[in-house]
Amino acid sequence: MTNHGETHQVTLRTPAELADALPYLLGYHPEDSIVLVALHDREGRGRFGGRARLGIPANPDDWPAAAQQLTHGLVTGSERRGARPESMVVYLCQEPAEGEARHEVRERLRPLAQLLRTACGRLDVPVVEALCIADNRFWSYCCVTPECCPDEGVPMGLPGTSVLAAAATYAGLQVRGTLSELRARFHPWETAAALEQEHALDTANARLVPRILDSASRADVAEETLRQAHRVRSRFADAPAVSGTLLADLRDDELLTHDEAATLILGLQDRTTRDRAAEWMEGDEAAPALRLWRALARRCVGPYREHAAAPLTLAGWVAWSTGDDLEAREALAMALGADPGYLFARLLHQACNEGLDPESIRRCLRAERGGRAHAAAGPPRTSPSVERAGTGEETSIGWDDERGTGRDEETGVGWDEDPEGFEATERFGGPSGVDYGQGMDRDSRIDGIEPAAPSDAAGPPSCSTSVTGAARALESATRRRRRVGLTDGGDTRRRAAGTSSTRPQTSGRPVVRRPGAGAEGTALRRGRTKGNDA
Repeated sequence: MTNHGETHQVTLRTPAELADALPYLLGYHPEDSIVLVALHDREGRGRFGGRARLGIPANPDDWPAAAQQLTHGLVTGSERRGARPESMVVYLCQEPAEGEARHEVRERLRPLAQLLRTACGRLDVPVVEALCIADNRFWSYCCVTPECCPDEGVPMGLPGTSVLAAAATYAGLQVRGTLSELRARFHPWETAAALEQEHALDTANARLVPRILDSASRADVAEETLRQAHRVRSRFADAPAVSGTLLADLRDDELLTHDEAATLILGLQDRTTRDRAAEWMEGDEAAPALRLWRALARRCVGPYREHAAAPLTLAGWVAWSTGDDLEAREALAMALGADPGYLFARLLHQACNEGLDPESIRRCLRAERGGRAHAAAGPPRTSPSVERAGTGEETSIGWDDERGTGRDEETGVGWDEDPEGFEATERFGGPSGVDYGQGMDRDSRIDGIEPAAPSDAAGPPSCSTSVTGAARALESATRRRRRVGLTDGGDTRRRAAGTSSTRPQTSGRPVVRRPGAGAEGTALRRGRTKGNDA
């Protein structure tokens, strides 16, 4: 089996080489995970394709559903990309429980391996190898020869000593630690300082929320928040570099005071302010902005954990915009875990999983920034976000979620249609949700993105519509991808009528929303402004 780069290929021939390749295929070391890797036939050799990962469900009763979900997701997702896999490699990674021998892990997970092989067989995609990895050893479920696969397992090679490790290093590919180490950079504080931060959030909440809900002072709060964020971001950029993620995060925490963090967290709950902050996504602005959003997510402590949806979404957006799909998916999944209804995070998470190009959003945000600069230099122009004369009611343009829950009858249900990154954990009790990705194989990726639909209002788009326009571009590109079937013209989309889903469906039509208009208007939840999160 080979993994093709631009100028070289690496051939893997043995289970030991396949086991060693797993971190390089994913970009990190999986924990408590089911991993599927698709293989495509090319001149008699298997070429690595898409990858899918799901946390191993704690309850074995959930294993059949997990096996079916994961295999169907990877196969149908590959079909939509025009490259149905010919075969599959299965990995089961889990450390022994307390008092459990490592070879007992293999036997305990054997029924799960069989379920995965059966699920792949139903889809006519045979499993050519199924490996169990535990305690730095591996076993093959497809080999019964004691000489090559003894009961005590085969020791894994030293990290970085394989042929694939050398090729990955040469190609500039990096392998992260574990997903839990990556998520730890976003987890809220659980130290004594968390109480001080919570007190600062309470103080900022009482001071800022009434001003955010007042249409006369809302714009002033937005400008104050953005100026504060700009100052902190510049402070982060000027700080000397340190080695190691833990030390770097501790240094950033020291650069941010409790009051500053509280002001920024509360200010970013306003959607228009968040959209303005999303413009720091490239060039010299991106790296310090990502550090700032991570630091703010860590400050969303106690009853303010739901407020982390905004900085986590911004962190995921910047990571995706700069090419770090792994951190983007984890940050966006955590944003949806903090607030499952946060639509901007949901759209970004789906688009990242679909392998779309973030340039469509970058174009909208660049146009928004340029439009404001142009407006500042010339006479004021009409904006879609206006104040009704004599009423004091602010109106804004956003997505009209009339369709609510359900499934799209036009496009069908896709393999990563639902935000699995936060739902699968609850459904199956595993440590993490579903991750789908193409990894090093981008051969079937569709890069074309339709431009965002122009606003009906004159002048440049306002901050209330910048991400909405980008969301339309993502929706258009996603629909176009879902229409891609097999190369022989077969329809690979699933259709299901009347089936409930938690995914919000966007109609693509602008609608005017007014604060205080019942459930459709702006609500207040622990000082957080809720409304149209597109």
